[in-house]
Amino acid sequence: MSTILNTNGSMLEVPAPYDPDRFVCDIVTAEWNPDVTHALRDGAVATLVEAGVRRENIRLHGVPGTVELINAAGVLTRRRPDAVIIIGCVIRGDTPHFDYVCQQAAQGAAIINARGETPLIFGVLTVDNLQQALDRAGGALGNKGSEAAVAAIEMANFHASIC
Repeated sequence: MSTILNTNGSMLEVPAPYDPDRFVCDIVTAEWNPDVTHALRDGAVATLVEAGVRRENIRLHGVPGTVELINAAGVLTRRRPDAVIIIGCVIRGDTPHFDYVCQQAAQGAAIINARGETPLIFGVLTVDNLQQALDRAGGALGNKGSEAAVAAIEMANFHASIC
């Protein structure tokens, strides 16, 4: 079993999916701040593949921004993949826009997750500046996209174990 660098500085074990050949994961990526979001997405894909997930079972989708992630996740969870990962990056600015976007994304994800159907993994960075985002998108603090992939596998395994 392999490991990844966790953003808290420790190593995180990458679990095996309950059935790697049948495991399906949708990844929805916000196109806003693409230098960050694409690095997060690529980290998630690499971790899923490393865990044994077939590349053709990792379905990639793009949406304009972080708020739109919730609509896409709502649609995709109805298709019943093993997990859905949403990836975005919201960088604090001079206006309250940051607060509104972060609140909508977090609340929307919580509502979808509360249904208890398909696990929705929140891979959205909410940071004060671009450097903080880059540090968490494959930089000095690892890759939150990779961590989201680990959470997706763990939650899908949990669902498989109780269903």
